[in-house]
Parts: sequence; C-alpha cells; structure tokens
Amino acid sequence: MKEYCISKTFPWQGKVTDKVAAVMRMFGLRVDRLNGAGITHSCQVKIEAGNIVYITGPSGAGKSVLLKELEKSIPADDRINLAEIELADDRAVIDCIEGDLLTSLKMLSTVGLNDCFCVLNSPATLSDGQKYRFRLAKALAMEKEFIFADEFCSNLDRVTATVVSYNIQKYAKRMGVTFVLAASQDDILADLAADVLIIKELAGPAEVIYKNCESKEEKPLDAKLQYN
Repeated sequence: MKEYCISKTFPWQGKVTDKVAAVMRMFGLRVDRLNGAGITHSCQVKIEAGNIVYITGPSGAGKSVLLKELEKSIPADDRINLAEIELADDRAVIDCIEGDLLTSLKMLSTVGLNDCFCVLNSPATLSDGQKYRFRLAKALAMEKEFIFADEFCSNLDRVTATVVSYNIQKYAKRMGVTFVLAASQDDILADLAADVLIIKELAGPAEVIYKNCESKEEKPLDAKLQYN
C-alpha cells in the first residue's frame, strides 16, 4: 500500500473591470482578499495494487483535478490515461489491440465490444460510446500498472455502464491493475465495487472512504456503499 498526498491551488487571476469592481462592491470584497482566495483541491489517499479508486461528486467540484494530480504522482511508464489513446482510421479495431487474436478478442469482450462489425471497423468510425470502450480495451491490453479514466462510462447507456463496471472490477482484482476513475454517476457503484471512494463536493475537503479499513483513522464505507 502506498499513500499519495496531492494538492492543486488555482489562484484568482482575473482582471478588475468595471463589472468585476461592481460585483466586488456588492459583496464587500477588496482586491487583496480576492487574490488570496484561491481554490485548493487536495486529497490524501492510500492505494494498493489492484484497487479501484472512484472519484465522484457534482460537476465542477474538482474531480478531474484530483485525478490529474494523482496521475502525475505515478511514473509515466507505469500509467495510461484513456484520453491519450488515439483512434486509428487505417486499421481495424482488432488490429489495434495488442496480443494474439484470442487475447485481443477477450479484451474487447471485457468492455462489451464483441459485435463483428465493431471489431472489423476502424476505431475512428465507431460511435462515441464504442470509441470509449475501445480506448478502455486498448488500455487493458497495454498492461500498465495504473489506468486513469475521467468521465468513466458517462457516455454509455446505463445497462452497458454497469456491465463494463462489473467486468473492470473483476479484471482489476485478477490482474492487479489499479484503476483511478472519475465521474458524477453513482448508479455503477454496486457493480464497480470501488476499494476507495473519494467524494469531492463543491465546498470543503475531499472525503476518502475505504471499503476495507485496517485502522481507526481510516473511514470505512457506509453500509449503503458496501458492494459485496
């Protein structure tokens, strides 16, 4: 188990225009106070190999910031972010997945891409949801220690999202791959069975909840979040 301490501050860098000055007067703000009112997103989390870390909360709360800062804590050779995976337009999906034929088909099946026409088309011609699942299959085949994914399953229909979530948590435990995922949806929690849940609200510090806690200092998952 390794502990990660991440923090990112966004200082106010705006320009005081007439309208900005008027708003400041309405709220009794001075420029020096505004300059010192930066937004900080921070989190301290313990992660083991094979864990699923799920960062959730409302839009604009800072989920993506925490994910990106945590990603920076991992050596580049040990991680992959789905957003980095390109979509080829000159090869079939099956030819873009590393490994032999059966291994490639297994990876695609894990993410629900087992339709013959999807497998034989190029990634660039797939629908948005299929492109997302292709990137996920590609990431699995790259055999990295960490896989990062923002807006996890957000553009999938919810039935497909739950199936993919269930398959991913099984894959993580079997292969020892750590997934760090971020999304606002909570309907996949039961199937995703996250080991670490990070709840980021619009205000206040992030709340870290562990599925299996070994000390009194760690906060265990509430009964409603117990998956197994």
